[in-house]
Amino acid sequence: MKNWLCSLAVAFSMYSKIPMPRVEWTKERMEYAMCFFPMIGLVMGAAYWLFGTACGALGLGETVFYAGAGTLIPLAVTGGIHMDGYLDTCDALCSYGSREKRLEILKDPHTGAFAVIRCGMYLLGFAAVFSLLPPERLGMAAGIFTLSRALSGFAVVSFPKAKRDGLVATFSENAAKREVQVCSVVWGLLALWIIFRAAGAEVCLACGLAAGAAFWRYRAVAFREFGGITGDLAGYFLQRAELWQLAVAAAVMTAGRWLG
Repeated sequence: MKNWLCSLAVAFSMYSKIPMPRVEWTKERMEYAMCFFPMIGLVMGAAYWLFGTACGALGLGETVFYAGAGTLIPLAVTGGIHMDGYLDTCDALCSYGSREKRLEILKDPHTGAFAVIRCGMYLLGFAAVFSLLPPERLGMAAGIFTLSRALSGFAVVSFPKAKRDGLVATFSENAAKREVQVCSVVWGLLALWIIFRAAGAEVCLACGLAAGAAFWRYRAVAFREFGGITGDLAGYFLQRAELWQLAVAAAVMTAGRWLG
């Protein structure tokens, strides 16, 4: 039990800004860390539910504040670790260089022009999509952010790695792969159930298809352009999967309001 709790602390201390007890990163404690990675999505969902409840009570559901603050919540919870990977990957893909050149760009600590451009585009797109989501439906965010992490954790222990060092390689090498895969499937099913309960069957189906499409695209880009996955590519997938799910959820609910 102690190692499981330590694994939880490792996952949360690595992939969020939520305070955790300091624990030593031993092999035994890293074995199940990815099993707890999707749980961060539940925390983010709870934050969105509280935010939506407050905005609904105060009548702030159709304001710039609502869209702007809603966009910042994921960055506040994660510290921007996944956004960093997304931006590094955008720089690498936009270089149109060789595979070796793209991998070098991923390791470069400097920020390129394409990363800055894509950051602005992403945040504006997120805010635009979020402005269409009713405050009373934000509980579905728990499912959306959990599903993206369940798929990401599954990929970490299942997909080939582009290099032998780095964060993803470290977590994958020390992980109990079968247990992580099973946990990822369970988390994914729970995530879909949460979306279904919070927003209905149509939104659940749309989010599931969007997450699946983002996952397929992630695998294709990683294998074709980089020869496998890296920590930056994992962040790239996570950001895209979440935005795609929110976008289709907003589209389905907006269409429902128009038709209703």
